Amino acid sequence: ARGGGGGSLSPCCWGEHQCGGLYILAIAFALEVSVGKTNTVMALNGSDVLLPCTFTTCIGFQDLIFTWYFNSTELIYHGKIKSKTSEPILVGRNPRVEFVGSTTGKDNNISIVLKDVELSDAGRYTCHVLNPKEKKAQHNATIFLTVVHKMEETDNTVTLIIVGVVGGLIGLLILFMLVKRVVLFIIKKTQDGKKECLVSSSGNDNTENGLAGSKAEQKAPPKA
Repeated sequence: ARGGGGGSLSPCCWGEHQCGGLYILAIAFALEVSVGKTNTVMALNGSDVLLPCTFTTCIGFQDLIFTWYFNSTELIYHGKIKSKTSEPILVGRNPRVEFVGSTTGKDNNISIVLKDVELSDAGRYTCHVLNPKEKKAQHNATIFLTVVHKMEETDNTVTLIIVGVVGGLIGLLILFMLVKRVVLFIIKKTQDGKKECLVSSSGNDNTENGLAGSKAEQKAPPKA
C-alpha cells in the first residue's frame, strides 16, 4: 500500500509547556538511525536492491514505529515493533518491498529490499523511526538510489601496467642479486686458488730431491 508523507520532528515538552534542557539533550542522543558508511546505492535496472537501515537506543524501546518513504512523501513500508523480544509487525507496504531485517538480535535491523527496480525508482529513500518510550523522539536517515541500464566496467589498464612495471623491476633486482652472488663466488674461488699456489710454492722443501731451487747444501766445517 502506498500512503502519505512523513511525520515532522516533535519538541520534547511537558508539564506547563516547558522543556527541561538536560532531558532534551538526553533524548537527542537516545535514538540514532543509520544507513551505514555510505548513503548512496547503485542498482541495475530490473534487479533487487538492498536498502540498509539500523537504529540504536540507549534506553530501549516499546511500541516503536518505523516507516520507509520514497522522496519524502510516498510511504513504501510501515512496521511496528512491540519490544526487543519481538520481531516487527507489518502494518502496510508496497508489494515490491520486502522486509529483511530483525530486531531480536544484536542489531536493530530494519532494512528492506526493493524488488525489480526501475529507472523511475531512482531517488531518496528515508528510514524513519519513532520511539514512544523516548517522548516520541523521531529520527531518520536517507539513502540515495541510482538506477542504471548497465554497470560501468572498471578500466584496469593503468593498474595492470603499474603491476607489470613493478613486477619487472623486482625481477631485474632479483636477477642482479643472483648474478652478483655468482660473480663474487667466482672471484672468491679464483683468489683462494692463487693463495693455495703461493702457499704450495713457498712451503715445499726440495733439498732431498736435489732439484733446482733447493736449499743450499750445508758444507762440513773445515778441519783444524
